[in-house]
Amino acid sequence: MGIHRKILFLTGSPNQTSQMMQIAAALPEYDCRFSQVFTDAPLLRFLTEHTNLVDKTIIAKPFRQKAEALLRQEGKRIDYRALDGIYDLVVFCSDLIVPHRMRKTRTLWVQEGMIDKYTVLSRLVQKLNLPPHLCFNTSLNGSTNACDVYCAASEGYKNYISGLGTERDKILVTGIPNYDHVAQYRDNDFPYRDYVMVATTDMRETARVENRPRFIRETVAIAQGRPMLFKLHPNEKKERAIKEIRKYAPADALIFQEGNTHHMIANCSELITQYSTVVYTGIALGKKVHSWFDLDTLKRQVPIQNQGTSALNIAQVCRDFLLFKGPKSDFKTQYSYHPVALPQYELAAAGNL
Repeated sequence: MGIHRKILFLTGSPNQTSQMMQIAAALPEYDCRFSQVFTDAPLLRFLTEHTNLVDKTIIAKPFRQKAEALLRQEGKRIDYRALDGIYDLVVFCSDLIVPHRMRKTRTLWVQEGMIDKYTVLSRLVQKLNLPPHLCFNTSLNGSTNACDVYCAASEGYKNYISGLGTERDKILVTGIPNYDHVAQYRDNDFPYRDYVMVATTDMRETARVENRPRFIRETVAIAQGRPMLFKLHPNEKKERAIKEIRKYAPADALIFQEGNTHHMIANCSELITQYSTVVYTGIALGKKVHSWFDLDTLKRQVPIQNQGTSALNIAQVCRDFLLFKGPKSDFKTQYSYHPVALPQYELAAAGNL
């Protein structure tokens, strides 16, 4: 019945791209295609295609190249800028840029992970009704009310983004792929254990300011002589980051840019983060964590743990929205969301992890 219907999934970071592929995989009856986040605004499009001024954002070529490499590896169909006709549904990883032609169809937003801190600039952008991407961070992601349906990580995040402007009855707490079944990460073959883990952030690579030497010194003070492991963000300039760690951290500190971050967190004794979604893995696993966000707020916002069914939940919402017969504006008030139920044997197995 749905084979002729087309869904466009907008990708961004590797994590966002991974999430979109998981959701699409749960919708085999539809024609699913992918595009990196894009803009139709002439000036921003020119900057994206002909300069490197926006290379630190997900609309730029570096992020697009990474995303498309992942998509091609999995044999996915790419339709950059949605030029292959009209779509029946567009699934967004960010609502900071929603092209006007995309607003004519049904739209759904999926939370990626942690949302940046709401700042004075965020408040000013909202007050003056300026384009939300002018915050130059993700602080307003999920809060623009531009999409028809919003899929949030937790009740805490539903409260957060509704408090910043998105209609509450649009928001469904579905959980988010990659952060909805952290218990599974305890079963791993990562060879190191019982270290203080530091998960850094790509602030400098995404046009934000950071005093990395000071941060490293602070982590060393927290570790108090215990073994340390640094996991660099995949987008970081590796050579620079390693040089700084070698200068300010103990000589025997372990450093990784590749590898499964969740497995490393499962094996650590304490987790130190900056602005990183992986702090939620630590919280859900019961680790002592440090973050530049307020910890009480993080504990309220931690993604729900539903044994890895978030992609199925979101896919079912996509399916129900496509099959909804009324005007798309009525879906938010008429739809009754029910999460996907795992078979009992799967629930029992998950409980033993």
